[in-house]
Amino acid sequence: MIPTIKLIAEKANVSIATVSRALNNDERVTSETSKKILQIAAELNYKPNIAARNFVKKKSNTIGLILPDISDEFFTDIIRGVDEITYKNDYYTMVASSHKYRTLTDSIIALSDNGLVGGLIILVSALTEKIINILKTIKIPVVLIGSGKQEYEFDTVVIDNYQGAFAATEYLIKKKGYNKIAHITGPSENEDVKLRKKGFIDACKKNGVNIDKSFIVEGNFTIDSGYHAFIQLYGLKDKPQAIFAANDMMALGCYDAANYFNVKIPDDIALVGFDDIFISKYINPGLTTVRVQIDEVGRTAASILVDKLNGTNGKVHPLNKIPTELIIRDSC
Repeated sequence: MIPTIKLIAEKANVSIATVSRALNNDERVTSETSKKILQIAAELNYKPNIAARNFVKKKSNTIGLILPDISDEFFTDIIRGVDEITYKNDYYTMVASSHKYRTLTDSIIALSDNGLVGGLIILVSALTEKIINILKTIKIPVVLIGSGKQEYEFDTVVIDNYQGAFAATEYLIKKKGYNKIAHITGPSENEDVKLRKKGFIDACKKNGVNIDKSFIVEGNFTIDSGYHAFIQLYGLKDKPQAIFAANDMMALGCYDAANYFNVKIPDDIALVGFDDIFISKYINPGLTTVRVQIDEVGRTAASILVDKLNGTNGKVHPLNKIPTELIIRDSC
């Protein structure tokens, strides 16, 4: 038998209303009665119906987190950061994933309309008109992660993509002496990708390095795309001396391709990534990369949303930029 408030009331010989008050720490219930009810609830392993409680209170203590792919290590760190803050503030985190079977707009509509969540954190690569229109109509507070730039009236947390890419590229030029540098980008519509590409190009221009068009290859942030991009670049007659990959997953693909074709990193070609995911320091040779405090991105987004839910956020649509740091290892 599934434990219910009615069952607890029968065992405690009190009304259902009294049980409900006791479970919600209502001062109108005496300490003796409250203790008895809570003990029975614990013995029955009673779990409250969150949806029903939200309906009665017209408030949810659950935060929705929508990510493109919950299997990627980058997103795992975001979940960890969000959950750290929600747990400290007595909120739950409900994670949903948008993918080829469920679009981002489908996920936003589903979570915002069912009453289960009081607010949303959404990782969005680019703000389309459709997404903007949906976000303007939903009734719960929203915080965005990674929309690249602040053009709309939404609280947003972004990585300092431009500076991270600029620093990585300039390191290859000024500290390592390379003047033939390739760049594997992410998906062209992604705003973060555009900023990383701009940082790469501006660092080359500032330091007088010519950018060969064949040295810029588009990937899609996956290991597989990095693998094929490496093959394309290393197959050129005039090969690059170094590759700057727009994320570590594509850099890992470069390692796989280099290993398959017996190309030595960094002796034959140098490599730099972006993100500093967990495996980056353990791969051989260790990957030089741009460190992003990914869990801090999640913590910042969750803190903003909790403040909005508690009515303590006095800022109006702030743009919160998380700094990056170049981590030097042995891949270049």
